[in-house]
Amino acid sequence: MTKEYLDFKRAMEYLGIKSNKTLNKYISEGLPVIEVGKSKKISKSDIDEFMSKHKRTAQHETTI
Repeated sequence: MTKEYLDFKRAMEYLGIKSNKTLNKYISEGLPVIEVGKSKKISKSDIDEFMSKHKRTAQHETTI
């Protein structure tokens, strides 16, 4: 059984990031957080949706 709701440490592992600062940036950019009392969780499906919405293709510059 996989967990849908992750604490911040597990969410960072799922995202492949090591910095709380980076996670806080994602949250400030719109990654939803579920707060119940002092407990804060992030849904895996919210992470996947957030990352999908922020997907960009690389733009290559050509110099002549």
